[in-house]
Amino acid sequence: MSPRKIIHIDMDAFYASVEQRDHPEWRGKPLVVARAAEERGVVAAASYEARRYGIHSAMSTHRAQQRCPQLILAPPRFAVYRAVSLQIRALMLAITDAVEPLSLDEAYLDVSDSPHENGSATRIAERLRAEILAATGLTASAGVSYNKMLAKIASDLNKPNGIAVITPAQGADFVASLAIERFHGIGKATAAHMHALGIQTGADLRRLSRETLRHEFGKHGDFYYDMARGIDLRPVEAARERKSIGSETTFIHDLEGIPALYQALLAQNQDAFADVQKRHLHPHTLTIKLKYHDFSQITRSRSVSTPFTRENDAHYWIARLLHDIAPTKPVRLVGVTYSGLQEAVETRQVALPL
Repeated sequence: MSPRKIIHIDMDAFYASVEQRDHPEWRGKPLVVARAAEERGVVAAASYEARRYGIHSAMSTHRAQQRCPQLILAPPRFAVYRAVSLQIRALMLAITDAVEPLSLDEAYLDVSDSPHENGSATRIAERLRAEILAATGLTASAGVSYNKMLAKIASDLNKPNGIAVITPAQGADFVASLAIERFHGIGKATAAHMHALGIQTGADLRRLSRETLRHEFGKHGDFYYDMARGIDLRPVEAARERKSIGSETTFIHDLEGIPALYQALLAQNQDAFADVQKRHLHPHTLTIKLKYHDFSQITRSRSVSTPFTRENDAHYWIARLLHDIAPTKPVRLVGVTYSGLQEAVETRQVALPL
């Protein structure tokens, strides 16, 4: 069986690059996409000029401005980013139907059977990067390999505006030299656990048996065992099922008291349910989330047999879940999430002939 040909496309500083494209006066300057009016705002994206100051996404806006006083704050324009993302997606789908979007700015493509560019995944990736630049004025980086894990790692090797290829002959040695933090899916907690076991690199990980990894990491042990050998059998999934839809907000000042928190949760419910309706889904599970001023957080969920079909169907359960939590500390963030999503079945009345 021939190795698969997988491409991972990752747009370079996507939101920030869109803003610099649309505002020539901001080009070449440190910029973040963030809401200027929010004391507790966070950076949604940072330009490469801003990254030189150690600024990155998810950093507080306040801290970013401390690091770079001349920082430009561009308010987010998600409708624009979505429109550009759809342009890019159309270019991908012109090459293959096997496109798995991960977010607005990155996606996997399986071009194993593609007739384009004489079947060369590397040339297809270069062509796609050129087409994206011509259509949007934005640069993309690409990783090309024989599985998803290595393609994603490769796309980060020559950023921005670069491409990297990891062939089947190179995969095992490449993985052996890699710090385990570079593996997709290994977060801080898992990395700390691995470090405690003496695992620093892919080579260290490869020395552990499948049974040992299962014992230490449960169901993920098999994936880590394969990963250490450059093996990833996950297919590119063209239709990824949406697991949940939600909305949350961080307050400028902490909130206290159930009445104020209830109103804040209703506002997030309105946003979340609007997204549910737009996607023509019926959720069966509602979750509310509170994050306290000390950054500890708590969630409560309720599943119902009859799905939520209207925004106010959730009001009773939001109130009940909030009373179950009975918050005793100031709250800095609230959120509402719907899950257990099913496609809505529309019922229409048919006029009978007279």
